[in-house]
Amino acid sequence: MYRKEIYVFRENQPVPAIIRNYQTEDFSDLIRIQQESFPPPFPSELWWNHDQLISHVKLFPEGALCVEIDGNIVASMTGLIVDFDPQHPNHTWEGITDNGYISTHNPNGNTLYVVDICVRPTYRTYGLGKWLMQSMYEVVVHLQLERLLGGGRIPGYHKVADHLTAEQYLENILKGQLKDPVITFLLRCGRTPVGVIANYLEDEESHNYGVLMEWKNPWYSK
Repeated sequence: MYRKEIYVFRENQPVPAIIRNYQTEDFSDLIRIQQESFPPPFPSELWWNHDQLISHVKLFPEGALCVEIDGNIVASMTGLIVDFDPQHPNHTWEGITDNGYISTHNPNGNTLYVVDICVRPTYRTYGLGKWLMQSMYEVVVHLQLERLLGGGRIPGYHKVADHLTAEQYLENILKGQLKDPVITFLLRCGRTPVGVIANYLEDEESHNYGVLMEWKNPWYSK
């Protein structure tokens, strides 16, 4: 099981934190974090429910991570293993994750797929998302997988959708001409874009687009 003790920073003040696998006793906190992190117009039916979280800790506990500060769960990240074919990248979030229940988890797959990452709004200046991503990279290396992969929302796209395609929006982000709350964060975490996927997730702000982004394991060998 995964457990890492670190210091994060509240402005200039070091704060002890623990990154660990989440357990059944954490479920109510995890659901509350989802509600705070993804307010409307994000669909409330996409927040975690108890049955989904049971599946996470049962099917792939190594991919169920949370951050604990002062005894409180303040962030989480969830993944599963899939067998990804780069020649056929198109998919939906619902299809590849079984609507978040991760029954599609394949222990013999080559890719750790990110189902979700969220941080309580009051803790978003602590760098917790980047710490969680780094921890999941460590899981990829530990399990000798080829990559970490996931579709990122583009919540800033709706502001420019009347004159930019989703592909052009991504191109402008990579040129530094635009910033997106999700994609820019993922770039800062070391993820690189694979491509834009239409109808990836029901998400009004993103016009249902997602950007597939990966991190390749530098130690991977077949």
